[in-house]
Amino acid sequence: MHDEETRTLDRPTAARTTPAEAPATGRETPSWLGPVLVVAIVLAALNLRPAITSLGALLEETREGLGMSGTVAGLLTSMPALCFAVFGVTAPRLSRRFGPGAVVCAGMAAIAAGMVVRPFAGGTAGFLAASALSLAGIALTNVLLPVIVKRWFPDRVGTMTGLYSMALAVGTSLAAAATVPMTQALGGSWRTGLLIWAVLAVAAVLPWLPVAREARRERAAAAAHGGGAPEAAGSARTAGARPDAAGPRVIRSRTAWALAGYFGLQATGAYVTMGWLPQIFRDAGVSPGTAGVLLAVTMVMGVPLAFVIPRLAGAGRNQGVIALALGVFGLTGYAGLYFAPAAGAWAWALLLGVSNCAFPLAITMIGLRARSAAGVAKLSAFAQSTGYLISIPGPLVIGVLYQHSGGWDLPLALMAGLMVPQIFVGILAGRDRTIEDECRMGD
Repeated sequence: MHDEETRTLDRPTAARTTPAEAPATGRETPSWLGPVLVVAIVLAALNLRPAITSLGALLEETREGLGMSGTVAGLLTSMPALCFAVFGVTAPRLSRRFGPGAVVCAGMAAIAAGMVVRPFAGGTAGFLAASALSLAGIALTNVLLPVIVKRWFPDRVGTMTGLYSMALAVGTSLAAAATVPMTQALGGSWRTGLLIWAVLAVAAVLPWLPVAREARRERAAAAAHGGGAPEAAGSARTAGARPDAAGPRVIRSRTAWALAGYFGLQATGAYVTMGWLPQIFRDAGVSPGTAGVLLAVTMVMGVPLAFVIPRLAGAGRNQGVIALALGVFGLTGYAGLYFAPAAGAWAWALLLGVSNCAFPLAITMIGLRARSAAGVAKLSAFAQSTGYLISIPGPLVIGVLYQHSGGWDLPLALMAGLMVPQIFVGILAGRDRTIEDECRMGD
C-alpha cells in the first residue's frame, strides 16, 4: 500500500491531476503549468551565477570606482559562499510557510533587485548590501530548485536536474567570458557592465509570477478542503509522518552528512579552480591570454556534462561509481599540474573541467536521496549550507600556502589529497537509500 501510494504521489502534477490530489484540492492543475515551469527553471538557473562571475570579471574596475580597499575586496569575493550558507538554511522554513514556488519567485526578484541597484551604489556599503540581496536570492533558489523538480517532475529528476545544471553552467561561462567585451562595446563603464546582467534577471522573474500565483491557489484550495498545503500533505504521506510534519531530521542521517561533505569538497575544488588556475598556468610560463582561455575551457566543459551526468545518475540506483570516476579525473588533473603544468596544460584543463561536474552530480543526488518534497527541501538546505561553510577556507588556505611556500607544489598536493575524501563521501552519498529510511531506522 505504501509503495502504491508513493508511486501515485510521484506522478508529475504539473502535467496532470492525480486521483489522490483531486479530493484534496477540488481543482485540476492547469495544463500550461508544466511548460511554464520548465521555462522558469531554466531562466532561474541561468541567473544563479552571473551576479558573481560578472563582478569577478570587473573586480579591479569596481574596486577603483568605489575606492574599495583590498580587505573589503577580499570580503566581497568570500561573500557568495557565506551568503549561500547563511540564507540557504532558511529556505525549508520559508518553503513550508509560503510554498517553494512563491519563495523561488521572491528569490528571483531579490536577485534582480540587487543587480539593478548595485551599479548605482555611491559607496562600498551600498554595493555590498545590494550584492548581499542578490546572493540571498541565489541562496534560496539554489536550495529550492531541487525541491521544485522533485515536487513537479519526480519521474524526471535526472533529466530536469541536467537541464537546469546545464543552464547554470551556460550562465556562469557566458557572464565570465562576455562581461568585459560587452562592457567595452558599451563605453567601458563597469557600472554598465554589471547592469547588463540585470536585464536577464528581470526577465527570469516573469515566468515565476504565474507559477507562484497557481501554487497559492492550489494551497488555498487544499486548505479549504482540509488537506493543508499540497506539498506538505504529499510529503507527509510519502514519508509516513503527520500531515503537518516538516520532513525528516536530516542531522540523524549518515547520507545527509556524506552529501554535505561531498558538496563542500567539490565546491572547494571549484572555487580554487576558478580563483587560482590562471595563476598556476602563468607561473608555469603560460601567457596570460592562454591562461584565461584554459580557464574558459575548464568552465565550458561543464555545459554538456552538466546535462549528461544527472541523466546517468538518475538512470541508476547507485551514483558512487560516477563520484569515483569524477574524483579520478580530478586526481589526474592535479597530478598533471604538479609534474608538468605547462607541457600538458590543455589536458589538465579538460580533466579538471570534467572533475568540476561533481556539482550537478551532488544536486542530482539531493533529489534522489529523499522520498518527499519536504525531505528534499531539508536535505538540500542542509547539504548546501553545510557544504558552502566547508568550502569557505579552501581558496584562502591555498593562497596562504602559495604565498609562504613560494610555489604551487604544496597547494596542488593539498588539492590532490582532498580528492581522496571527496571520492569516499561521494561513494557513501551515492548508495541507494533515502534519508527518511535512515531516520526511521535510527541509522
